[in-house]
Amino acid sequence: MTEKRRILLTGATGGIGLLLAERLAGHYDVVEHGRTPKTERQEKVLRKADLTDYDQVVPLMEGVDTVVHMAGSASPESDWDSVLSANIVGLRNVLEAAREAGVRRVVFASSNHAMGGYDREEAWPVYPHQIPRADSLYGVSKIFGEAIGRFYHDEFGLDFIALRIGWMSEDPMDADADLLHAMWLSEDDTEQVVRCAIEAQVRFGLYYAISDNPNRRWDLTNTMLDLGYRPKDSWTERTDAPEDVVEGGADTPQAWPKGS
Repeated sequence: MTEKRRILLTGATGGIGLLLAERLAGHYDVVEHGRTPKTERQEKVLRKADLTDYDQVVPLMEGVDTVVHMAGSASPESDWDSVLSANIVGLRNVLEAAREAGVRRVVFASSNHAMGGYDREEAWPVYPHQIPRADSLYGVSKIFGEAIGRFYHDEFGLDFIALRIGWMSEDPMDADADLLHAMWLSEDDTEQVVRCAIEAQVRFGLYYAISDNPNRRWDLTNTMLDLGYRPKDSWTERTDAPEDVVEGGADTPQAWPKGS
C-alpha cells in the first residue's frame, strides 16, 4: 500500500473546513489547523497556530505534501484590518513556509467575490481569464491571494490552484437570492472539487467552483478540463423549488455583496 499524502488543512474549524476535515480523512493524512476546536476530535488533534505569526506557521508544514488553505476572514463585509491580517499576511506566511519546507502544492480558497464586480453590474457570463474585479475589500484580498500564488509558482515552482468558490451550503434554500442559487456549491461537489485540485496534473490555475446549477453565470470549462471536476448537484434538484431560469440572469440584489 502507498503512503497517504499528508494534507495540511488550514481553517479546519470553519464551515467548509469542518466538512473537508471529515470528508478528506478517508483519503489523506489530514493535519487540521485552527484556533478553537469545534468537535471532540478536534479537541485532541487540532494544531493551533496564529497564521500571522510566521514562526507558528513553520512547524505546521512538517511532512506536508499539499496545503488546502481555507483559513482567513470569510465575509465580504470584512473590514480592512481583518483582511490584511488574515487574508494577506496569513496567506503570505503560509506560502513562504510551504516553499521553505518543500511542500508540493497549495490549494487556495479564493472566492466569487474576486470577480464580484461583474456580478454587481450583471456583466455576465464571467470567465476565469477576465481581469479581476472585486466587489469588496474581501474580494480584493482574494485577488491578492491569486496574484501572490502566481508569483510563488513562477518564482519558486510551488504548485498553486485557486478555487473561486461560489456559495457552499447544505441547503440551497437557506438564501432567497437567485444569484446565490446560481453560485451554490453542494457539500458533495465541494469535496469533489477540492480532491480534484489536490490530485490534478496541472500546476497552476484559477478555477470557478460551483455546482451544476442551470442558472449559473460563471464558466466551469477549465475546471472540468484541467481538474477533471464533474459537478453532480443542482439546487433545482435538491429542493421542491421549480427551475426558474431568467434569460440573461435575474437582477443582482441592490445591496450586493452585503449578506452574501
